[in-house]
Amino acid sequence: MAKSNPNAPKRLALIASKGTLDWAYPPFILATAAASMGWETGIFFTFYGLTLLKPEVTALVSPLGNPAMPMKMPFGPEAFQNISWNMPNLLTSNAPGFENLATSLMKQTFKNKGVASLEELRDLALELNVRLIGCQMTMDVFGFKKDEFIPQAEIGGAATFLEYAADADVQLFV
Repeated sequence: MAKSNPNAPKRLALIASKGTLDWAYPPFILATAAASMGWETGIFFTFYGLTLLKPEVTALVSPLGNPAMPMKMPFGPEAFQNISWNMPNLLTSNAPGFENLATSLMKQTFKNKGVASLEELRDLALELNVRLIGCQMTMDVFGFKKDEFIPQAEIGGAATFLEYAADADVQLFV
């Protein structure tokens, strides 16, 4: 669909469908980068991505089924930090608390590298006027109420997002 105003800013439409720590970063990074470049930006949060609109983001990272995930330690001597620890699925699926360990290691790595937290990225997105649209159907299916989410979150159905995405220059499903 051609834009009616050729001088209008570019528009980015994202769908965030996953709520794990490693999948929560891409929509916020892409949205804040685009908005920083002057693009109109909106993210539609559906299914497990909807939890990213809760005031406190409790996203975990699961190494299970993610063989490409490097497990490097965010502490200790440099040589120790450079070891890529291959974690077998037997360990990652059966060791109690392994997801919490992997999550804390990833969060510490992000902190060591100066990467903003998810809440900080989300706050930046809001400062940059990124639309955060929570999926009404997902709320109904999972039993969420509007007051469980940050007050800046819009709630809408697929049609709300499609109206926005129809004029987007870039549409991404993350």
